[in-house]
Amino acid sequence: MAFWTEKTLAEMTSAEWESLCDGCGKCCLNKLIDDETEELYYTNASCHLLNLETCSCKRYPERFEYVPECTAITIDNIASLTWLPDSCAYRRLYQGRTLPSWHPLLTGSKEAMHQAGISIKDKTISETKVREIEDHIVLWPLKDID
Repeated sequence: MAFWTEKTLAEMTSAEWESLCDGCGKCCLNKLIDDETEELYYTNASCHLLNLETCSCKRYPERFEYVPECTAITIDNIASLTWLPDSCAYRRLYQGRTLPSWHPLLTGSKEAMHQAGISIKDKTISETKVREIEDHIVLWPLKDID
């Protein structure tokens, strides 16, 4: 049996926890919250540390030194991270759902995720190239397929 079906999120080792991340890069996208409605909007502008080809953080171990506002996803804060996309394995398992069929733990690579259009690959620009973040609001990060 797969560890994610046998253990709760709280029971997982740190290595198991880290392996749940599918590497889609969506959590590294800049997001906006409407002050009046509190509605969340994703943009296609990514953190400057995100490698747009591999969908991986260029400085993952020391990312908080470079981006202090970066958020670590933990068992203690998962419930409050309402900005995580529905496709996120942490969110899915927290909600009692299963991993999607394209998840790298099931397929052995990120390729199925890229082919399903789940990742940020070929869809984003670095925040360093953005002038007006409001001009970069997109809907595709909300896509969640099994």
